[in-house]
Order: sequence, then structure tokens, then C-alpha cells
Amino acid sequence: MFDHLLEVHGEREVCCITVELLAMAHERACEAELAGLLAEDLAARRTPCLIALRARFSPDPADLPEVVVKLVPLSIYDGLIEQGEAA
Repeated sequence: MFDHLLEVHGEREVCCITVELLAMAHERACEAELAGLLAEDLAARRTPCLIALRARFSPDPADLPEVVVKLVPLSIYDGLIEQGEAA
């Protein structure tokens, strides 16, 4: 795929695309499926569509945990600093 992309794009852009594809494969644990899609693109002499691939391998928002962060007043930190200075 790298060589194919070099035929169409500049070296810098090809390096960026390659790094993004490698990161996507690793971070989203989709190495085999991504390799299959890239093989199809290569056979058809197409450049992979990073936007479509990002969308395809993005986590489903319904599967993401809900995280609630409760903020405390900043004045609490003043008390911690005072305790540390007293020790």
C-alpha cells in the first residue's frame, strides 16, 4: 500500500497516511479487518478513505461508559496546602 500511495501522493502525505493507518490498527484492535480492506483498496488501485475508515472503526457511542466528574470548590485545595505547610 505504501508503494501504491507513493505513486499518487507525495512522500510526506504518504507517511502521514501510513502512520494513521498503523495507529488505527493498533489503537482500535482492528488489524486483520483493516488489512483486508486495504488489500481490497490496493487490488482496485484505490487510495484508502481515512474518513470512512475512522468512522468504521470508531467505538459505538452507546458502548462508551458514562463518566461523571464532580468538581469540588477550589478553596479545598487551599486547606490542603495549609496542612502540608504545617507538617
